[in-house]
Amino acid sequence: MSFREEHLDQLPHLATSDVSAVALRLFRYQAKHCPPYRAYLDALGCNADAIEQITDIPFLPIEFFKTHDVRTDPEAWEPQELFLSSGTTMQQRSQHHVRDPQLYRHNAAHIFEQFYGPITTWTFLALLPSYLEQGHSSLVAMVDYFAKESGQTQPAFFLHDHVALLQALRAAKQDSTRRVMLFGVSYALLDLAAEVGLAPELQNLTVLETGGMKGRRREMIREELHHELQQAFGPAGIHSEYGMTELLSQAYSLGDGRFHAPPQLRILLRDPADPFSVSEDRPDGAINIIDLANVDSCSFIETKDLARMHPDGSFEVLGRLDNSDVRGCNQMV
Repeated sequence: MSFREEHLDQLPHLATSDVSAVALRLFRYQAKHCPPYRAYLDALGCNADAIEQITDIPFLPIEFFKTHDVRTDPEAWEPQELFLSSGTTMQQRSQHHVRDPQLYRHNAAHIFEQFYGPITTWTFLALLPSYLEQGHSSLVAMVDYFAKESGQTQPAFFLHDHVALLQALRAAKQDSTRRVMLFGVSYALLDLAAEVGLAPELQNLTVLETGGMKGRRREMIREELHHELQQAFGPAGIHSEYGMTELLSQAYSLGDGRFHAPPQLRILLRDPADPFSVSEDRPDGAINIIDLANVDSCSFIETKDLARMHPDGSFEVLGRLDNSDVRGCNQMV
C-alpha cells in the first residue's frame, strides 16, 4: 500500500488524539514531494526531519494557490477536476487541482453527517448565484453531490428564481420524514428575504449561509447579518460553513456563531505579525489550517482569517487581516 493509500485509509476513522502524529508524517511526505512547498521550506532553511511538533511546521501562505501549481507527487497524476475561488475579473483566482473528485465529495459528506446526521434525511436547496455563474466551485460540487445522494425529487439550484425556490420549499416541506436545508451566499439570502418578506415557506428551515457579499452589498459582521436573516427565516440560529477552495474539508457552525471542525481539520492560531508563532493555546490570532484530506495538494495552509478560539475547541471567525481580499466561504469582515 502506498503512503497516499495508507493515509486516506485512516481519514474516516481518525480520532482527535491521532491528528498530530498523522499530520507530522504527512508534513514530512509533502515537504519532499510537493514542489512549491519544498521550495518554500528550502527558502526558509527548514529541515523537515527535525520538526517534531505541529506548531513548528511552516505553513504555506495561501497565496501560493494563486501563483503556483500546488500538487503533491505531480508527476504521478493529472488533475481530474479544477476548483477555483470566487473573485472578480480584477482578481486572480486560487486554483485547487483535484486528483480524485470522489475524495472531496465523500469526505465532505462524511463531515456533514458527523454534524447533521444522514444525508438521506435531508432535502438540499441552494441560492448560490455567483458560484454558479463563475463556475468551478467546490461548494456547488458539494451541494450537488449532497442533493443527488439524498435521493430528493426537488431540484437543488435556483440561481435568481425565487418563485421556483418557494415552490420547491413548499413541496419539500410536505415530506415529514425529511428536514430542509437552504444553502445560500449571504447577499442572495438577503435578496430573497427582501423580496418575499415573511413568507411561510421560509419558516422552519435550516438556513446555512456560506458568507460573502461578492461586491453586491456592503460587508457585515456575522451578528448583523444573522439578525437580518432571522427577520425573514425565524428566530432559530442561522447555520454557517467555514471552508475555502484550497481545502477539501469544512467546519460548521450549528447556529451559535461558533465553528466546529472534524478531526481531520485542525485550526491553529498565530500572531498576525509573525507567521512562525503558531500555538495550540493562543486564544485569538490569524488562522493556520491543517487539512489532512489535502493529501494531493498541501495540508498546511496559512490563511488571512482572524479567529478566536474557545476552550471546547470551537472557533469564531472575526474577519480578515488588513489589505487581504474578501474571499471564500464565510470570510466576513
